[in-house]
Amino acid sequence: MPIILGLLLLVVALWIFFWFAFSLIHLVLMLIVAGIVGWVADALVPGRLPWGWLGAILAGLVGSWLGVALLGHVGPSLFGVPIIPGLVGAVILAVLVELVGKMLARPSTV
Repeated sequence: MPIILGLLLLVVALWIFFWFAFSLIHLVLMLIVAGIVGWVADALVPGRLPWGWLGAILAGLVGSWLGVALLGHVGPSLFGVPIIPGLVGAVILAVLVELVGKMLARPSTV
C-alpha cells in the first residue's frame, strides 16, 4: 500500500511540475510572439513606441485584444496571439500613441 501511494504521489507531483513548466514556456513564447507583432507594428508606423521592447510586447498584447475585438479571430494564431488581428490592432495602437505623443509634445500658445 505505501508503494502505491508513493507512486501515486510521484505521478501527481510530476504532472504538476510538467503542467507548470509548460505553462511558463507557453507564457514566454506568447510574450515573444506579442513582442514580434508589436515590433513589426512599430516598424510600420512612423515614430517610436515608448519603453523599447516592453512597449513592443505591450503593443502586441493590447493590439491583439483590440484587433480581435474589431476583426474577430482571422488567420493563424501562435501561442494564443492572433497574428493578423494582432498586427492590425498593434498598428492602430501605435498610431494612437504617436498622435497622443505629438499632441502632448506640442507647445501651448497661451
